[in-house]
Amino acid sequence: MAETNDENVPKGWRRYFAMPRNVLAVSAVSLLNDTSSEIIYPLLPAFLALALGASPFAIGLIEGFAESVASILKLFAGQLSDKLGKRKPLVFAGYALAAITRPLLGFVGSWPQVLMVRMTDRVGKGIRGAPRDALIASSVPKSERGVAFGFNRAADHLGAVLGPIAAFLLLSIFAVNAQAPTIAEYQYVFLFASIPVVVGLLIIGFVVREPEAKRNPAAKFEISFSGFDGNFKRLMVVVALFTLSNSTDAFLLLRAADAGISPAVLPLLWMTLHFSKVVSSLLGGSLSDRFGRKQTIAAGWLIYALVYLGFAFVDSAWQIWLLFIIYGTYFGLTEGVEKAFVADLVPDEKRGTAYGIYNLAYGIAVFPASLLFGLVWTEIGAMYAFVMSAGISLLALILLNSVKQPEVSH
Repeated sequence: MAETNDENVPKGWRRYFAMPRNVLAVSAVSLLNDTSSEIIYPLLPAFLALALGASPFAIGLIEGFAESVASILKLFAGQLSDKLGKRKPLVFAGYALAAITRPLLGFVGSWPQVLMVRMTDRVGKGIRGAPRDALIASSVPKSERGVAFGFNRAADHLGAVLGPIAAFLLLSIFAVNAQAPTIAEYQYVFLFASIPVVVGLLIIGFVVREPEAKRNPAAKFEISFSGFDGNFKRLMVVVALFTLSNSTDAFLLLRAADAGISPAVLPLLWMTLHFSKVVSSLLGGSLSDRFGRKQTIAAGWLIYALVYLGFAFVDSAWQIWLLFIIYGTYFGLTEGVEKAFVADLVPDEKRGTAYGIYNLAYGIAVFPASLLFGLVWTEIGAMYAFVMSAGISLLALILLNSVKQPEVSH
């Protein structure tokens, strides 16, 4: 499937019902995969802290290291997809690894074992991420990229609404005391997590079509900005700086538990966050097509800074619920929009590599971000960790002005 023309593209909300086949199929897979992942994720911080005795520093180590591995691998997977001119096989392989790995959480008994399982799961994310984004970018016209990536992120977050509901129901069934589940009761829930992603593998195999991507035989497996202009490089530096403020969301769930949210309710809080992400992702992508990528990202980063300041001083459950809802809008204004921004700045034959570099910029910073946040929380206190993150994000917001925004035709 070649890159689509801008002519005769439906406008308004009709665009979401007229997405190309690949965008719809990949978004369905994202929904199923995130349903699988989010059965596990909202329970993991409480499982680590309450059942396995892990400290905030250990939680930061696990999530930061796992995400860094994924982000660094995305660079090489993206370069490989450019070199081969093939996206679909790598997307399938990445989701397949997740389907194999996630049930292993049903057999862990210590936090280092959780680290190994999470790292392997994130390897799958690293393999599929950049080729999947390049596939989406090649399936829609330039003026519709914000909508397409926003739609994909909305589907992903809808899975993250369904996952916590499933986790809540499963925990209610398996746990004798849902307020304090045992290790075995958590593990029963984790064993169900691979079922949705297996269905997603069937969709990739039978529905997704390989787009007509231009091969780039000269692509090298190296960390290099060669062939990219200064504007793209500046964006990557600013993204890396912002990511230093963006530690794992496991800390937000831990903060929620400290404020009185019980383990059984954490999946519902997580579901609420992702429902906010669904709505805001659809709006954010459309806003970026209309008003510009950079302006939309800037608004999202400002919301992020204010929310983290709020988490620094939160002291009641209702404030936690409110902050999680507002926090969801940050994702809607940035996740899909940043990917659309990258696609605007680079040619088709280098998009896999570009998305790999984009994720590398994230991966370089996310590990020290989570490690530093966990260290400050452990040694000084949660309030100081959240204030620190808010300050770094505001600095990145200021530096975002150095990035030039290309025109997007309508």
